[in-house]
Amino acid sequence: MKLSKSTIWAFVILILTASLYRIWSDRPYGFAPQMAMAIFGGAVISNKRMAFILPLVSLFLSDVLYEVMFRNGLTAIQGFYPGQWGIYLLFIGLTFFGMLMKKINVLSVLGFTVAGSVLFFLISNLLVWAGSGGLGRPQTFEGLMLCYGDALAFYRQYAGTELMPLLGDLFFSGVLFGSHYLITKKVLRTTTVAVGQ
Repeated sequence: MKLSKSTIWAFVILILTASLYRIWSDRPYGFAPQMAMAIFGGAVISNKRMAFILPLVSLFLSDVLYEVMFRNGLTAIQGFYPGQWGIYLLFIGLTFFGMLMKKINVLSVLGFTVAGSVLFFLISNLLVWAGSGGLGRPQTFEGLMLCYGDALAFYRQYAGTELMPLLGDLFFSGVLFGSHYLITKKVLRTTTVAVGQ
């Protein structure tokens, strides 16, 4: 499938906007568009290479910007850190997960977004625990549960609520899937009818 110039520009603008938003210092921690972009890409974008590129390039670009800011003393958040490859693999997995969405409607978008957010939380913190990261919790089931508790406490402290990542995922899924619906069902249909008259 050949992508039009307008589609490519839309992807570039979306990637840049999402990347810059992710490093914005005043945003609630965990309230970011990349997870929603992965599910949206898998569910909607027919060019599967672009479906994977959309969230990964946005994530990578924001990580580069974080690293530059970190090295210049502008943030305490590192852009690159040990074990980060796992996060990129999770985003690839979330894009594959989005491809399982057979019918795009409010209920499926809601279900996939909540499931994707929960899966991301569970697997990313499992990777932290397995790599003896975080607070160095023991490699036991109890240690894993403590690691999940640490993650919830982290969001409570830095975002005000442990639900902030889920709220961000729901918000950005609503924006992406809602915009897609309005453009394809309303704007394009109106344009087609007007041209056909």
